[in-house]
Amino acid sequence: MKAATFFTDEEKKKIRETTRDIESRTDGEIAVMVVDQSDRYLESEILGGFIFGGLLSLVISVVFFHDSLFVYIPLSFILFFPFRWIGAAIPRLKLVFIGPRRREETVHLRAVQAFYEKGLYKTRFQTGVLIFISLLEHKVWVLADKGIYQKMTQEPLNRYAQDVSLGIKEGRGCESLCQAIEGIGQLLIEHFPITPGDTNELPNEVLFI
Repeated sequence: MKAATFFTDEEKKKIRETTRDIESRTDGEIAVMVVDQSDRYLESEILGGFIFGGLLSLVISVVFFHDSLFVYIPLSFILFFPFRWIGAAIPRLKLVFIGPRRREETVHLRAVQAFYEKGLYKTRFQTGVLIFISLLEHKVWVLADKGIYQKMTQEPLNRYAQDVSLGIKEGRGCESLCQAIEGIGQLLIEHFPITPGDTNELPNEVLFI
């Protein structure tokens, strides 16, 4: 599913209203971003091309050409390209070659990049929070600006990330996301209650790249 259509219009409205309600009571700012995937994982395309192309070439050379290396080697080279193309066209196939640690690190890095690309670090009190959802990897990261880390650790934010990730797997992505926004919002209200002159500094709409 593509990031732009992952949430329905009704769900986007609910997320927007939940965010607006929380931000009306705190100097903190919450942004939600959804991306199709956090990386192209080029190495997995190449590896898949070699493995699947090689296996099919082996079967063909054994069954039809009596184990001929003169068939296997050029056929492996030829079949590498369509299998690599298939891996690029169907991103889910790449997950076979992407380990959990690689996924985790990649999504974290992409969340940090997105935080700066979208200017989420520019809030007045450095109290921006990004809930970053990467669909291919089924990973969620909650990233906060340094003003927030002066008052709390990453641990409670990680718990909310896990809740959203579980909710998406169970088909209740919007519900779990709104609950996370409310939970994170309560932490922000506790540590950063709203002060005179506060303005809405980050978009309440779901962001996409």
